Amino acid sequence: MDNLPLLTAGVALLAGVLGVIGVHIYSSGRAQHQALVERMTQTGQLPALAGRRRRFARIDRRLRATRLGRRIERRIAVTGLDLTPGEYAVYVVVVLLAAYFTVGAVFAPFFGVVAAVLCLWGAHAFLEWQRVKRTEAFINQLPEFTRVLANATQAGLALRTALAMAAEELDDPAGHELGIVADQLAVGQSLDDALGELADRLPSRELIVLVTTLILANRAGGQVVTSLRNLTQSLEERKETRREVTTTLSQIKVTALAVPLLGLGFLLMINAMTPGALDKMTGSVVGQAATLIAFGLYGLGAFLIRRVSRIQV
Repeated sequence: MDNLPLLTAGVALLAGVLGVIGVHIYSSGRAQHQALVERMTQTGQLPALAGRRRRFARIDRRLRATRLGRRIERRIAVTGLDLTPGEYAVYVVVVLLAAYFTVGAVFAPFFGVVAAVLCLWGAHAFLEWQRVKRTEAFINQLPEFTRVLANATQAGLALRTALAMAAEELDDPAGHELGIVADQLAVGQSLDDALGELADRLPSRELIVLVTTLILANRAGGQVVTSLRNLTQSLEERKETRREVTTTLSQIKVTALAVPLLGLGFLLMINAMTPGALDKMTGSVVGQAATLIAFGLYGLGAFLIRRVSRIQV
């Protein structure tokens, strides 16, 4: 212990040297990363970094480290929305608080809690609606996609090259999704796995049939051009049939939406005719239970209307 000052000085010197080395490594790595970003941005291979500035970066990093954050990230990825999990979580919390205070002030505090729960369900339903909407848009592009593949394969191009060409020619969402498939094939992933992941991201019977046709043609060979021509015609007919069915069922969809709105209108009418009636109604456990049962029945009615009118094409 007699050499304690010398030992302390040595440790301090070693820590200083390691600190300088760490700062040098960090600065050089950051410079290399910035140079790589600039080079990729100039070549157009990194469009996301040239886009808008991301908000709530700290919240996003912490959320991505959790299981819930990774689940939200996967759900957002299949919707095509330009959102990060952190931005989505912050927006949902803001909407929940706004719905709680607004509805609670207009009706009663109990209805504010119900509105917050409904908004939480609505946030999940919004992502599902965006996924379905993106899937339907992709399905509408399938005839054009198969036509491009048929022309490319008839010209003698390989199926991988035809997929990359279709990714460049088609608009989003087909262009973006096929671009992902082309990138996966470029790094060595098999065609079966890349197309299988595409079918998992955008589940539909039309896409499954197309993916199965391409996989079988890639494995066994054969007249892939003829198969794609026939598939294009079938997809065109299904597209017209889906459009007719959607037009026919539009009135039923409006009815399913009007059923819960009637319940909300009745609440507004009761509260306007007798101020404070909703506070008295939800002031007891029996009133709260009856209110929840009424909301459940309205939701069940809307669900049954949508369920009965659903037609699989």
